[in-house]
Amino acid sequence: MTKRLNYMTRQTPGLEAMIGLESWLNSTLDRKLLELVRTRASQINGCAFCLHMHREEALKEGETDSRLLLLNAWRESNLYTQRERAALAWTEALTLITNGHAPDAVYEEVSKEFSEEELVALSFAIGAINTWNRMAIGFRSQHPKDRSRAA
Repeated sequence: MTKRLNYMTRQTPGLEAMIGLESWLNSTLDRKLLELVRTRASQINGCAFCLHMHREEALKEGETDSRLLLLNAWRESNLYTQRERAALAWTEALTLITNGHAPDAVYEEVSKEFSEEELVALSFAIGAINTWNRMAIGFRSQHPKDRSRAA
């Protein structure tokens, strides 16, 4: 895989807005929960760069390897709280938006666990990671292991 463009070196209003959004999200929602959401969306989208980054960030926040390993099968594991389950279901609903257009049942469940303000922030977080995934995939961003192997 050949890297196409390092979009992070372009000082654009769009990049500045995304960085500002991330700063707000990191100060608004629990960081550990955010990293689970970011990792799950990145799994769905198949973004190696983001998976590597958010696994590392999750571990820094105190997440465990077991929970990260089982994240793709969160419905079958008792390792996740009800709040995390609701956030992960909402992540899947918004990431896979063509599959049911954010079903009412998923919205009702996430609404029980998150305040309106938190739900708005969570939805922005899901939208943001989907944007970052598309940028990294589209421009072929390489995670550190790929870079070292290519050298």
